[in-house]
Amino acid sequence: MEYVIGYDIGGTKCAVSLGEVTGGNIKILGRYETPTTTDPKETLGRLENTARGFLAKYPVASVGISCGGPLDAESGTILTTANLPGWHYFGIVGYIEDKLGVKARLCNDADACAFAEWKFGAGQGTRNMVFITMGTGLGAGLILDGKLYSGTNGNAGEVGHIRLAEDGPVGFGKAGSFEGFCSGGGIARLAESMGAEKGITAKELAAKAKSGDAFALSVFEKAGEMLGRGLSVVIDILNPQKIVIGGVFMRSGELLIPSMEKTLKKESIGFSLDVCEIVPAKLSENVGDYAAISVGLTKE
Repeated sequence: MEYVIGYDIGGTKCAVSLGEVTGGNIKILGRYETPTTTDPKETLGRLENTARGFLAKYPVASVGISCGGPLDAESGTILTTANLPGWHYFGIVGYIEDKLGVKARLCNDADACAFAEWKFGAGQGTRNMVFITMGTGLGAGLILDGKLYSGTNGNAGEVGHIRLAEDGPVGFGKAGSFEGFCSGGGIARLAESMGAEKGITAKELAAKAKSGDAFALSVFEKAGEMLGRGLSVVIDILNPQKIVIGGVFMRSGELLIPSMEKTLKKESIGFSLDVCEIVPAKLSENVGDYAAISVGLTKE
């Protein structure tokens, strides 16, 4: 049994939680969240009493910190993350270690979610797994040969930047990108480019599609096609056993799967596709807490 504190750092809210980890199971014993401000010390200060309370009651082995990138995981520094103004170049690992006196580790949130799904969710039992976020943005976390792979400077897995078409919705600063077509924000922009009213959301589109709206169904059909194109690149290069997808796919996969599967059969190497299972994420509730705690379990 191991006790780990997790910090889930987000643009809207930050949370601290305590996980009790036994083998392939994790139990959240306590949690507290607070709105994110532009002052990292102020925000983290509001979480400190809760973290100290965990330390007083349990033999905490480590602290994991999950945060959107770009990061410098080696130095424990948040770099220029767009959704955290005021946190730029903040040495969060050193700050938390000084306050709590426990070894901490920082990880990109997509990598953290990948590790959590691999250890405790839909990826259990695999050796090669890809986790794809499909929320406001689109990125990937990679488990390769039984280890989390982050790349030379922590930027591996930025599949959302792959250009799938010469033109199309903008995502990751690039028109026609994987993120532009398939993230939650991208699906909304795709719908607008196809004639929807401005300001519509992927959630609203999904509700309409599930009620049989022809236009909304056509948007998801196109997004599913592009999802298949993007995944075919991932499958051909990495040859994973399983691809686990969160966000929109987890909630509305039935709208994307038909055109996704059709495109995958056309675009990817058959031998690689045959051994790859594509499934929705399992850790839908408290995924950020599981992810942050999982960072504390990973080894350098």
